[in-house]
Amino acid sequence: MSVASANLPTSLLLNGREYAYAAIREYPAQLDGPVNGYEAKVLDFIRQWLNGTQEFSLTTSGSTGPPSPIVLRRRQLEASARRTADFFDLGPGDRALVCLNCEYIGGMMMLVRGLERNLHLTIVEPHADPFSYVAADAEFDFTAFVPLQLKTVLAAGHAPRLNQMKALLIGGAPADAALQQELQPLTVPVWLTYGMTETCSHVALQGLNGPQATTAFRVLPGIAAGQDERGCLTLRGDVTDDQLIITNDVVNLRDAHTFEWLGRADFVINSGGVKVPAEKVELVLDVALAEIGAGRRCFVAGQPDERLGQTVTAFIEGPALSAGLEEELKALLAGRLGRYEQPRQLVYVPEFQVTATGKLNRAATLRSL
Repeated sequence: MSVASANLPTSLLLNGREYAYAAIREYPAQLDGPVNGYEAKVLDFIRQWLNGTQEFSLTTSGSTGPPSPIVLRRRQLEASARRTADFFDLGPGDRALVCLNCEYIGGMMMLVRGLERNLHLTIVEPHADPFSYVAADAEFDFTAFVPLQLKTVLAAGHAPRLNQMKALLIGGAPADAALQQELQPLTVPVWLTYGMTETCSHVALQGLNGPQATTAFRVLPGIAAGQDERGCLTLRGDVTDDQLIITNDVVNLRDAHTFEWLGRADFVINSGGVKVPAEKVELVLDVALAEIGAGRRCFVAGQPDERLGQTVTAFIEGPALSAGLEEELKALLAGRLGRYEQPRQLVYVPEFQVTATGKLNRAATLRSL
């Protein structure tokens, strides 16, 4: 626990404007001045939390299926906040930058951690470079980004500000090979998160740089991990209200506390009777693009084929590669993937569709084509 407990926060910053907690409790009656739609939703959630609301309705992100409503109990959110704050030694007086969408679980839990541990909260609407919307001399101890934000922040030269922090979380999507290379010079510990709305954000962490770097996720204390008959991860704990959550994530469960994420069970391509895990091919494709100096977002999906049923197709964001780079890429893929795993076609997409939380939306991107 932090020793900086003498100056407990009585207010927060939201889009550069200070709001006293006493006024937020009475929101909107005690609020001076107009607020936009996003600010209104943030303030209303904080009002409910401060006034003891016991249940909260959210919508899942929709990255792997249609967004669906879910109700989480206060005790679940409190348990999640407590576990994260304990792990990262967050306590009164520490400073948190909240720049994820607070209408979804990742951003909402940043608020709950701050409220439960008396952190100084600086909240900005989601932007690619959140530091552009805070004071130039503002310092922080803790934050969470989606990969796009972290890439933008690093490109803008904000690494020194990151290195002042205790920890930095990445969530919402995998960290690709190019981004992981950029993280290595950082001294701030960077952690990739595993979790979902049903588990009140992350329940497992994977270190990406420094001495804590690893190739597997470590389940946080108090969370029981297992597998179903498909090899998919199951989870149970106080954050799930002691209900068993059965995921669609195929994992290699090393032991009761550690697992390697292999991909989604529903992202399997059946090509000529051979089952190809799309995310395995994506990983190889991602690394190969970085190696030829053309790192960018990509994904793999099955496309209808009269003879094979489905063919493996690679979708790459941005302009087409030159003929020479494309041949180099295909040669790397041929050397690292099996015959049926190799993409039969490379499709270039100007810009991928994403969900409200910044996750790649495969289905919407495919529909847009």
